[in-house]
Amino acid sequence: MIIAVDQEIRYWEEAFSRFGSIRPFSGRSLKAADVRDIDALVVRSITPVDSSLLNGSRLRFVASASAGVDHVDQEYLKARGIHFAFAAGCNADSVSEYIVAALHIAASRRGWELNRKSLGVIGVGNVGSRVSKKAAALGMKVLLCDPPLRDLTGDPCYQPLDEVTQADILTFHVPLSRDGAYPTWHMLDRRMLDRLSPEQYVINSSRGPIFDNREMRAALEEKRISGAVLDVWEEEPVVDYSLLELVDIGTPHIAGTALDGKIRATEMVREEMSRFFGIRSAGLADSVYPESGHLRPAYRTRGQAAIASVLRQAFDLLKTDAELRALGALPAGQAAAGFDRMRKDFPLRLEFHHFIVDLDKSHIDLSNTLRALGFQTSP
Repeated sequence: MIIAVDQEIRYWEEAFSRFGSIRPFSGRSLKAADVRDIDALVVRSITPVDSSLLNGSRLRFVASASAGVDHVDQEYLKARGIHFAFAAGCNADSVSEYIVAALHIAASRRGWELNRKSLGVIGVGNVGSRVSKKAAALGMKVLLCDPPLRDLTGDPCYQPLDEVTQADILTFHVPLSRDGAYPTWHMLDRRMLDRLSPEQYVINSSRGPIFDNREMRAALEEKRISGAVLDVWEEEPVVDYSLLELVDIGTPHIAGTALDGKIRATEMVREEMSRFFGIRSAGLADSVYPESGHLRPAYRTRGQAAIASVLRQAFDLLKTDAELRALGALPAGQAAAGFDRMRKDFPLRLEFHHFIVDLDKSHIDLSNTLRALGFQTSP
């Protein structure tokens, strides 16, 4: 059996070598000729999987080591009888931690007290549900919007979009879709932006085209909204650097890029491949993770500022923001290549649960909040 695997997937050799001969490839350069004689294909979110790639192949199994699936034509796979698997929720903790870190950076710059702010969570699946819990632990008022979940459950906790968009801060955690009852392509468009106020703030860490980037730029230029955090971009790896100049934080689609999420995605694909082909394979050992690190709140900080100091040590978003902005000085082709390189070479951070926050008497009151955010604490 021949398995083609994106060479950037973490621990691909250890995970898939037992299944057969592995053929590694570069995610953006995969061609139809490369997959004609393979039995299984494992991609990341940057590789479109559709008829133009797979026609004439003998493929039986396709998997994406990602939480999103908008790059895969699932109807085509189903019609061809090709089994499909993906890593739903693999990076949910990682993305929710990104949102918490971004909120504290924005709060520090803008003089916010987060426990006096409301957060509208649009999309309450694997990521959104974790974001809502962490925001509640920070004392924020959380409003939830998820029409498909409301249809499924009838739970009134899922409020209409018009009500949730009254929140001070809106964070989007929806899949990208153009069709169906609730399409999300350009969900944040001119019409929604016109309903927002100059005090409101938006965050996108789901998929770039959820936001109409041109309308976002105009809204920020005209100060019709307060600000934004963008981890994803409409035409990535091509970034509108005039839009980047206007947002508080801009990063190259790395919100879910933690070592834990990468390993989780590889493991989920390996397990599904094992079930489908009936081949037993061993999971990755716990030794792939380093030992827990120790953090300490900054001296003479209290409350929100102390938590922000811990977050900066665990996840330095501003360094990545600065590196992405520097690409704007390059010609467009080089900047796009630099975006891909940043994603490829991004240092895989550890999720918060790997860190122990050492608390002295002046910070012991933070223990419950830090634990709710995912950290261990001592004592």
